[in-house]
Amino acid sequence: MAVSVAASSLHEIEPIERETIRRVTWRLMPLLMLGYFCAYLDRSNVGMAGTTMIKYLGFTNAVFGFGAGLFFLGYFLAEIPSNLILNKVGARRWIARILFTWGVIAALTGFVWDEWSFYGNRVLLGLAEAGFYPGVLLYMTWWFPSYYRTRMMGIFQSASVISLFIGPPIGGLLLQMHGVLGLQGWQWLFIIEGLPPIIMCFVTWKLLTDRPTDAQWLTPAQRTWLQNRLDSEQAQRESVRKYSLAEAFRNPKLWLLTLAYVGQNGSGYGWCSSCR
Repeated sequence: MAVSVAASSLHEIEPIERETIRRVTWRLMPLLMLGYFCAYLDRSNVGMAGTTMIKYLGFTNAVFGFGAGLFFLGYFLAEIPSNLILNKVGARRWIARILFTWGVIAALTGFVWDEWSFYGNRVLLGLAEAGFYPGVLLYMTWWFPSYYRTRMMGIFQSASVISLFIGPPIGGLLLQMHGVLGLQGWQWLFIIEGLPPIIMCFVTWKLLTDRPTDAQWLTPAQRTWLQNRLDSEQAQRESVRKYSLAEAFRNPKLWLLTLAYVGQNGSGYGWCSSCR
């Protein structure tokens, strides 16, 4: 019975909707997933580098762990301001900026020389990368009607899993480059894994489109349908309640969700750290 209901609802989707969403998905989702793939490469490389980096720089485990965690301080401070800027200047420009700066700073991690340079680098890396994930979430609301967002979010999140499969073997090979051009293996790990987001900066600048009205790769009818659908959903939500930023911060549901998310990430990253 459930299958027949699902099948009948699928047939109710108009051809213009099906074709528009298909085009948008194949155009945008690979770009966003590649960016998220790079983000998880960056997050896993510090743990791998630590196996030799600590000894070379004379760090204690406490110094290394504190510095690694400072990434999230910068990330926390910059997430909301970054999204406000993205909303103002456009996703194409701002996401390209995010990718470029975090790639450069990630590569420069290979040249830290003491604990304070390591601390500063990690805070800057968090500030640089902070806007990518929340920015993508906001960007999806500009392109996908609410019916499709959960599905697209699942597809996007799969990039992190792919990165965790592919990243460690690559990192292991890079660590074996010890002595090449006089650099340590952990330095090559940071330098080379800093290159993908820099490359993705230029790909994003070339291929990402800010809004449906700017999408020349959609037909005029598709652009009109998609923008009208999104505007209609937005108007419907705002007719019920429109929150200002200050009102959102006063909403207890926001803080409950925040607490749950902190617990999820704290347990996840804590478990990963203990495994290493």
